[in-house]
Amino acid sequence: MKKASILVIDDEPDNFDVIETLLSVDLNKAAWAENYDYQLHYIANGEEAILSLGTFEPDIILLDVMMPGIDGIEVCRQIKAMPKWQSVPIIMVTALSSKEDLANCLKSGADDFISKPVNGVELRARVNSMLRIKHQHDELQSMLKLREDMVNMVVHDLRNPLTDILLGVEILQSGKYPAHKQQHKLTRIYSSAQALQVLIDDLLTMAMLKSAKFSLNCTEINICELIQSAISNFETIAARKNQQLLSKFPKECNKKIFVDSTMMHRTLDNLLSNAIKFSPENSQIVVKVEFSASNSCKIQVIDFGAGVSDALREKIFEKYEIGTSMADISQIGLGLAFCKMVVEAHGGEICVKNNQPQGAIFEIVLASRLNESVDSEADNFSKGY
Repeated sequence: MKKASILVIDDEPDNFDVIETLLSVDLNKAAWAENYDYQLHYIANGEEAILSLGTFEPDIILLDVMMPGIDGIEVCRQIKAMPKWQSVPIIMVTALSSKEDLANCLKSGADDFISKPVNGVELRARVNSMLRIKHQHDELQSMLKLREDMVNMVVHDLRNPLTDILLGVEILQSGKYPAHKQQHKLTRIYSSAQALQVLIDDLLTMAMLKSAKFSLNCTEINICELIQSAISNFETIAARKNQQLLSKFPKECNKKIFVDSTMMHRTLDNLLSNAIKFSPENSQIVVKVEFSASNSCKIQVIDFGAGVSDALREKIFEKYEIGTSMADISQIGLGLAFCKMVVEAHGGEICVKNNQPQGAIFEIVLASRLNESVDSEADNFSKGY
């Protein structure tokens, strides 16, 4: 775990020694530690401290009020005036005790204060309190940055197929495009429209799931027919990379499973789309179905691409998490999170395994008959699973 950086600004080195001693307790045995560990830095005057903020990158500042040169209140005011350091909590360490003096500390931008002589229990409690606030602030900023990045990525991903559609239509409307190439152009337009629809549908479904306005509509279906339908939707896209989409079904593939066919179809669409994206040209993508003696249905989407590292196997199903980063490939990280929600709502499981010697196997396991379990899971799903 990264140590919290604490900057102590005090013109008396002895005061730093006291703070260091009070904070240097066996963290494994200390109930107050709250999983924090500290790295302390010391600067003897305010001017140097302001210039050295970028060097120490403090998570919290312990600032003496009474110092020669510019005093602690002015140092605090100047630090809080810098946008980069405004979020760093400052605890004023002062021998002053009047209400007016303490009010001036807070007015300068200080977040807390502690009186001299410093008490160890109080110091640790206040430091940990400020570190919690700083940690929460950092997490919020990370989330906001992630949201901003994701909005930009989603806009980019929506714009690409939309641009293809608009340009294709303009070319066809111009009447100058060779007649023998028009069918190919229409196919490209249709594929782009499909990609756009899948992305929009995923975004809308995610929003409904979050607002608890979605429920499963389960019926008995032939899973092999559903998979074949999903494969047919991607044959044209796969052909651009000379990829083969193959299916391996049991000899008697007439068993019924009780699922929401629309949601399961879109789940397969996401897995096939990913497999095509991350598989090399002239490769095969196989969709395999097996029925076990325990009356479960196993669906595998097998590719021969870059694969998924051990560290990413669990995280890859989280929102906005991506696997192997590849240039010029859209990766907004919603598809697999969507798949996980749908599969688990059906009472099933989804995971990713290595495909030896190269590639990945995305595996879904569902019960062949789910009537009661799906009804229960669907209730959870409709409540915002």
